[in-house]
Amino acid sequence: MVASIVAQTTDNFARSILGTFLNQTVGIISAHSVQAESDEASDIAGEAEFRSFTLDASLHGERLDRALASSVQEFSRSYLQQLVESGVVKVNGKVATKTSLKVKVGDEVAVELKPTPQSQAFKPEPMALDVVYEDEHVLVINKPAGLVVHPAPGNWSGTLLNGLLAYSTHAALVPRAGIVHRLDKDTSGLMVVARTRAAMDALVHAIAAREVSRQYFAIAHKSWPWTRLKEVVAPIGRDPRNRLRMAVVDLTHQSGKDARTDIELISNSQVACWVRCILHTGRTHQIRVHMAHTGHPLVADSVYGGAPMGAMTRQALHACRLAFTHPMSGRPLEFECGPPSDFMALCGELGLGYNDETKPGGL
Repeated sequence: MVASIVAQTTDNFARSILGTFLNQTVGIISAHSVQAESDEASDIAGEAEFRSFTLDASLHGERLDRALASSVQEFSRSYLQQLVESGVVKVNGKVATKTSLKVKVGDEVAVELKPTPQSQAFKPEPMALDVVYEDEHVLVINKPAGLVVHPAPGNWSGTLLNGLLAYSTHAALVPRAGIVHRLDKDTSGLMVVARTRAAMDALVHAIAAREVSRQYFAIAHKSWPWTRLKEVVAPIGRDPRNRLRMAVVDLTHQSGKDARTDIELISNSQVACWVRCILHTGRTHQIRVHMAHTGHPLVADSVYGGAPMGAMTRQALHACRLAFTHPMSGRPLEFECGPPSDFMALCGELGLGYNDETKPGGL
């Protein structure tokens, strides 16, 4: 059922609407440090653009940096603040170097702009997409490990979003190119993407209402001691000792959200186990955090205590099953996708395999 489809380059129509798409979506990217963006900007080829505009009544009394961010939406506010401080912004013909300067209706603002990775992130980039299913409203793909889903600092290009923009001209008409949920860079497997705004709104609602079923295969360290389905109910929030990680937290003392994962044994060995994880909530790094919490971190998941095994150097996690109601027709859809070669090679090396009771249909 899985078919590899090479992405097509977009035509002029897609390019013409990409500017509109940029203005609507670039705000979802978190701004990073001014210095980092400055360093990246210096590496981007391209001539400076001089842009001028007259401030309307809606910006009267605003700070200069906020007025710029409202008027030049494809650049982050932090970068625009840097431009003000470097003296390339003029208000009524005079250089303005204070970002806090209050502007007035009718002020003439001129700025010298240079392209940054962030401003150029939302562009089509042809890539091979493993398409499992598609119709006019939804697209289901099998994401390979190593592919970043959405542009962010450090990964402004080569993402799934860039590939979706190249795959279909319609992607530029939908916020985030239709991406409604994400997989970590090193997690492989099934994702659903909306192709229309109506489908996107419906899928976002369904995910929030926990009406989308998602199951994952994982290989974890140590032999699994439970023979029955193990239910892990443990809230997840930012790790107070390391803000780059998530952790199981005590909600009476820390911020976080309820999280539940059901874990089922597929196969066991003396040093590792193959399990199926069923999500009931969708917290950041939920499976990785809950598996580590049980004392069984995922193989090669260095962030949460895992170590490489064999040739597996990325977290051993694969989204194997996805089920949801079609957002427009109401028809139930269910998709299954077997693990990639690196996952199965490690299973073979460890002597892990399906048994009759745990083998899912079609895999």
